[in-house]
Amino acid sequence: METPPSLAGPFALGTFSAGAGPAFPGLIAQDQVLDLRGHASTTRELLERWDEVLPLLHDAAAATAGEWLPLSALRVHAPVEPRQIFQSGANYRTHVIDLAVAHEPADGRPAEQVRAETAAMMDRRAAEDQPYVFIGLPSSVTGPHDDVVIPSWCGKPDWELELAAVIGRPAFRVHPEQALEHVAAYTIANDITARELVFRRDMPEIGTDWLRAKNAPAFTPLGPYLVPSAFVPDPSDLRVTLRLNGEAMQDESTKDMIFDVARLVSYVSQTVGLLPGDLVLTGSPAGNGLHWGRLLRPGDVMEGTITGLGVQRNRCVDER
Repeated sequence: METPPSLAGPFALGTFSAGAGPAFPGLIAQDQVLDLRGHASTTRELLERWDEVLPLLHDAAAATAGEWLPLSALRVHAPVEPRQIFQSGANYRTHVIDLAVAHEPADGRPAEQVRAETAAMMDRRAAEDQPYVFIGLPSSVTGPHDDVVIPSWCGKPDWELELAAVIGRPAFRVHPEQALEHVAAYTIANDITARELVFRRDMPEIGTDWLRAKNAPAFTPLGPYLVPSAFVPDPSDLRVTLRLNGEAMQDESTKDMIFDVARLVSYVSQTVGLLPGDLVLTGSPAGNGLHWGRLLRPGDVMEGTITGLGVQRNRCVDER
């Protein structure tokens, strides 16, 4: 069987359900899904045995045996339930410069000066090899086609489409040269952000408030699938595109990342033991709503794609 044209490689993994039935892990190839409950009850269990499971998946995708179900008859859920989510901030050069200008420094510096100073800061960060990573909550994850619920308290909801690395082999204090050996797959994440809550105005000395700004339920649409890393030869050469109501807002290559996937995974692993199914989000490119002066509203439809990883499509709704 062949994979759908939007996916790299001969197959991918996902989590599916039929009707009111339970969610199950499945292998997708050519718009058909093979139920993998004979091997594991979740995709995370498959990732925990990735070296053993991957050859079996290759064999299954090449065979016609088993119960293949039409994708059109199934609901697609978030492809994995992570135990830990690590999010990279300020990791795309152009995005960081645009945000620095959009936030309008209180000291009145002109935009050209802010751009130049921020570009110099990006160069220093790359040279010093110190990514900025914070923690996300698994409870914020929702499916690739589910509604994004905008809370009543969120006045400036924004999109941030990102490449997400999915851990297979546990990783602790790994070197960048070995880090990609611990990445089992890649998927798409949209890191929805309440812009007005990023910085604590009541306590500016504390800085950012990622809890409220990024972790509401449904603020992290994930998927649609887990595409094995073997089918993504260069994660630093993928196109990240987000369309809002059909209009391209983000359209950038992962080449614009300051720290690549290997350096991010290695950096996180110096402090934390990465576990199978964990996500390392790699940051968002330029083109967020704050840049365009056009933030999310109820009724908006976001469509996110990354080369070879499929498409996620989410409608925004007001919780009220």
